[in-house]
Amino acid sequence: MTHSREMDLVCCPEFTPAPWENKIFEWENKRFLKDHVYTVFYMPLNFGKVMKRMNGKVEAAGAIMPDWLCLSDHTSMWSMDLYLAVDKDIPGGINTTLNGKFYSRVYEGPFRDTGTWRKDFEAKAKSKGFAYEKLYIWYTTCPKCAKKYGKNYVVIMAAVEKKTNSLNQTS
Repeated sequence: MTHSREMDLVCCPEFTPAPWENKIFEWENKRFLKDHVYTVFYMPLNFGKVMKRMNGKVEAAGAIMPDWLCLSDHTSMWSMDLYLAVDKDIPGGINTTLNGKFYSRVYEGPFRDTGTWRKDFEAKAKSKGFAYEKLYIWYTTCPKCAKKYGKNYVVIMAAVEKKTNSLNQTS
């Protein structure tokens, strides 16, 4: 379908935050297609190219991307791994799974607020007694679609465990 105006083009579905706000998800062997993005000081350089490559593999396999969920793992200032949720293994791709309880929170605003959101997420998780080692960030729409929808939602998720009290008392 072709539209005359760029703003009419939709490459990202509109995101509904309620199902993801302050929720716990239990995943057992949740399937993901993994790929890699180069970054400079956490800013992605080839995100669009990698997403097109991943989408092409998913389409060729006749697979579905549940919720269009795509988690970003910022492994360093220079590197980011992407995990695109899929309903089956993708031939020619790096197939992986995630397991455990995942806590999620939704944020809205410009990407430059990510540092503030991470601090808030950490505080909320701590207040709930959760411990975690790794955060994943889901940029729910590209910048063009965020502009089209008037909202830029970002979801932060982490595999969490309840902290245990490790006080050792002696008599």
